[in-house]
Amino acid sequence: MNEPIVEARNVSKTLGTGAAKVKALKHIDLSLEGGKLTVLMGPSGSGKTTLLSVLGCMLAPSEGTVRICGSSTDGASRERLAKIRRDHIGFVFQSFHLFPTLTAAENIRLALDVRGERGARARTRAREVLTRVGLPHKIKAFPRDLSGGEQQRVAIGRAIVAEPSVILADEPTAALDGENGQAVMGILSAIAKEQNRAVLVVTHDTRLIGFADRILRIEDGALQPEEPNRSNVYQIRSSA
Repeated sequence: MNEPIVEARNVSKTLGTGAAKVKALKHIDLSLEGGKLTVLMGPSGSGKTTLLSVLGCMLAPSEGTVRICGSSTDGASRERLAKIRRDHIGFVFQSFHLFPTLTAAENIRLALDVRGERGARARTRAREVLTRVGLPHKIKAFPRDLSGGEQQRVAIGRAIVAEPSVILADEPTAALDGENGQAVMGILSAIAKEQNRAVLVVTHDTRLIGFADRILRIEDGALQPEEPNRSNVYQIRSSA
């Protein structure tokens, strides 16, 4: 078995205060390995996005431990968490988050710019990634000139250009039609398998689970055991 890229052990997260206080995550145990696409499903308010945010070092757990590529986030400063995100994590969102005044290639290069990578190498990497997501002819296109599916492909390119160890995708197909949603999931699945990355996708769309190597369900903040999507059996533990 491969060493896990992401580990969560006994992770809980409390949000709000006073009468609005709620335990959004309850004693989550989870490991994500390279080479596998995991789908996380659950009803609205079940904790999906909160879990994604904790795993992505955007929120600190109230209890428990998160490890990314062997490094614990316990007690990490904001600067340390930001470095972990830059070094190891790529994010894909439902609403693309592309800058409208930048071309597809320039949007992708932003992810390299924040890491201090500029110039010819960055331009080459952006072209390579656009080819990887099927848009070599859209290098100079602005978001307004791209379809929703093409914009999401650019967003995926931005997420993978720095070669992160894990991709976290929050409803990446929700704004797309069925055909484009299938195409985006195909790209994410290929990224997991061909580049040995851990990919976690939050989705409500049951039509997409055929792309999953592993299917998880979360309810009321607790991770539930799931039936395997294919022939392999996975044990998901929650001590809630």
